[in-house]
Amino acid sequence: MASGMQEKQYTPSLLSFFIYNPTFGPREGEEEKKILFYHPSDVEKNEKIRNVGLCEAIVQFTRTFCPTKPAKSLHTQKNRQFFFEPEENFWMVMVVRNPMIEKPNKDGKPPTVEYQEEEMLVSTEKYSHVLTMLIFLIAMQAGGVELLMQKLEKFFYRYLQTLHLQSCDLLDVFGGISFFPLDKMTYLKIQSFVNRVEESLSLIKYTAFLYNDQLIWSGLEQDDMRILYKYLTTSLFPRHSEPELAGRDSPMRPEVAGNLLHYGRFLTGPANLKDPEAKFRFPKIFVSAEDGYEELHLIVYKVHSLLCFLIASVELTREFCEQLDSLVGPQLTLLASDICEQFTINRRISGPEKEPQFKFIYFNHMNLAEKSTIHMRKTASVCLTSVHPDLMKILGDINCDFARVDEDEEIIVKAMTDYWVVGKKSDQRELYVILNQKNANLIEVNEEVKRLCATQFNNIFFLD
Repeated sequence: MASGMQEKQYTPSLLSFFIYNPTFGPREGEEEKKILFYHPSDVEKNEKIRNVGLCEAIVQFTRTFCPTKPAKSLHTQKNRQFFFEPEENFWMVMVVRNPMIEKPNKDGKPPTVEYQEEEMLVSTEKYSHVLTMLIFLIAMQAGGVELLMQKLEKFFYRYLQTLHLQSCDLLDVFGGISFFPLDKMTYLKIQSFVNRVEESLSLIKYTAFLYNDQLIWSGLEQDDMRILYKYLTTSLFPRHSEPELAGRDSPMRPEVAGNLLHYGRFLTGPANLKDPEAKFRFPKIFVSAEDGYEELHLIVYKVHSLLCFLIASVELTREFCEQLDSLVGPQLTLLASDICEQFTINRRISGPEKEPQFKFIYFNHMNLAEKSTIHMRKTASVCLTSVHPDLMKILGDINCDFARVDEDEEIIVKAMTDYWVVGKKSDQRELYVILNQKNANLIEVNEEVKRLCATQFNNIFFLD
């Protein structure tokens, strides 16, 4: 934000977020009973009721045109409203203020505000990936509406703090997973480790591996892993990385298990197994099952940058955690060494960090894999890209065009800054390329994209 007589630019911001169920207050005078959660909480009661009622009316009105597909979003000059129904009659509504510019006027007049409603790249799908984490009916069955409201308050109070709209871009629209490339031998070692752990510890139902923020292996269903990946990378990991950077909560000496040293520790559950007062409470999660959802407990165990997620089916005791620590810790320490070596090899293969002729974003809808050379750093609160925001906006516009049609297609745009931007959609895969070739023509740009596909995606088929 600038100061003095300069223009002030404001990024998108969350105005309100609320959850309601129209069946909870069907009669006049009971409207407040519909509201299960409302942020910000200090809004006056009548305004809450008025805002919920307006959204309810919009949804009902759009049902007259298509009963099976009610409204997903409403765009106005000042803001956007997003509607999402994760379960029948449970509605989530998010209201986001559009970006705007405040221009000063002479003679002491109030500044002129210009809303930039076309500058915001936000998709309702971005939120639906994470908002389905809460299972309404299960909470209702366990303790009624009051318990449900308590759980909503506890969850969304923390979750909304991780929602940084100003850093949202195309990767947030995809909601994909970054995978860590491994050689076959190391991958087989991990597969063998998973088999041994699940055979030795019968309580373990699912296992997953991450190196830093990249997924190596998962036994979960894709949709479950997508939600868990989002929670881990935007909430759990950042909470634990800060103490480590400050030198806390990270053991200076390795633990000894038998004759093997290991550096393993729990990120969820007990902070120190040797502490007699240690608490053995693990987060509960719900994963897809044949008859609905299955309630499980999430164990996150870390060795250096390697994280192992073990999902158990019952309450866990000290004895179980000690057994898991002695079994998993030494083996993970050896695996972490192998994977760290692979990480060094991958960086060496990628070559020196010089400015390339092209940068790209790739996403595969089938396995949710994403890859970007545009993002220098992407976290929940910070998004550092190596290209101008105008180019990122063009990528978002191309993505919107792709979403309107089912057929494969290619779009080539020349930006005002002389950059070429190419979007390619083929067989559930999307590739976006930014080329810094000022004097190139369409044919040369097309050939350059073909060379990129041949070098970076040689085992992936893209239609010409």
